[in-house]
Amino acid sequence: MTIALVILAAGKGTRMNSDTPKVLHPIAQTPMLVHAMRAGAVLSPERTVIVTGHGSEEVARAATSEDEAAQIVVQKEQLGTAHAVAQARDALADFDGDVIILYGDTPFIDPRTLERMIEARASFDLVMLGFDIAEVQPRYGRLIMDGEKLVEIVEYKDATEEQRAIRFTNSGLLACNTKVLFELIDAVGNDNASGEYYLTEIVALANARGLSATAIKCDEAETLGVDSRADLAAADAEFQTRARNELLALGVTLMAPETVYLSADTIVGRDTVIEPNVVFGPGVTVESGATIRAFSHLEGCHVSRGAIVGPYARLRPGTELAENTRIGNFVETKNAQIAEGAKVNHLSYVGDASVGASTNIGAGTITCNYDGVMKHQTTIGENVFIGSNTMLVAPVSVGDGAMTATGTVVTRDVEPDALAVARAKQDNKPGYARKLFEMLKAKKARRNKGA
Repeated sequence: MTIALVILAAGKGTRMNSDTPKVLHPIAQTPMLVHAMRAGAVLSPERTVIVTGHGSEEVARAATSEDEAAQIVVQKEQLGTAHAVAQARDALADFDGDVIILYGDTPFIDPRTLERMIEARASFDLVMLGFDIAEVQPRYGRLIMDGEKLVEIVEYKDATEEQRAIRFTNSGLLACNTKVLFELIDAVGNDNASGEYYLTEIVALANARGLSATAIKCDEAETLGVDSRADLAAADAEFQTRARNELLALGVTLMAPETVYLSADTIVGRDTVIEPNVVFGPGVTVESGATIRAFSHLEGCHVSRGAIVGPYARLRPGTELAENTRIGNFVETKNAQIAEGAKVNHLSYVGDASVGASTNIGAGTITCNYDGVMKHQTTIGENVFIGSNTMLVAPVSVGDGAMTATGTVVTRDVEPDALAVARAKQDNKPGYARKLFEMLKAKKARRNKGA
């Protein structure tokens, strides 16, 4: 069965009180829209159509960054969910298959639930997705069932007391043959207080035409929608709880799970130990048996087996740590390849650099990679000893087995096995410090007097 996804992402999200389109607000540092796209992508859809509206250009950029084949359509007026789906008609005009309707602000749909919807489509013309609410709420429409048959969806305000007591409620997601769906949408009216075209009306329309409709059930947490900053915080917390539990189940040690922040794409191998207050930005892979110590921040990097990072380390994008490397406290790396067994243990910055195997980078070392216009590369060989407080002015290379003396400013290449010493001669001037302090104090007093 061929599948198309239509993801509704046109809403402004007034209650978010934001200039950013609602579906682009991040959960685990990934836009909500992308979460929905990834869930649907498991079905290997032939087409994905994103219905945009508010901030359409920004939404389109995010969608096509995730899936360059995604088709973007614009809902110029916000006239309800059926009207939004109708905007995808032209994009699917020549499509002969089923369509699944998803929502860009409902990021937690389990791909297995979508697969169950497709399975149900083999027996019914229209499949809706519902869930049981824990307590009676006026927010959701009630799914009125007769056995497996879905009779209608009744909004709470229009429901009888008996219907309001029903716990089985509408999520808004559906699956239907594309041609049938648009025929039903054509029959939806807007004779209501809001003057909008509601997608829920297609259930009654389908039954009136002799089509079959059903609703399958999912967990309420999958349907968590985001309409406000409070909802966003709750959704992010829900994601973090799930992701942490998954890591624990996979054999990762989290010493204080509630303090570890994960991104949607974080990958961590088993037997890795993660200490408290570690933040994973996007694009991080940590192999098995590594240690990430407290208060470290990782983004866009790869950490190999046996490596130790932190505490208080920052790994920026492009960092590649080979096996058994050491990145210590208050060390920052960026676009740096650190070979097996190399150590950068204290208070250093290594950027746009490669560091050879078993090399030791002393405390206070800086690769001076930026000249104000361009970034330049530093290459450090194997078994090199970089003395404390060395400045490596890129572009520059240090050969295998070389050494730099403490406080050296390296401005030209260092040959293998050579010792580089380049620092100013110390000159002590007796009494000069006292004279300088007196001069500065007098200058300050004159300034204060003038003020």
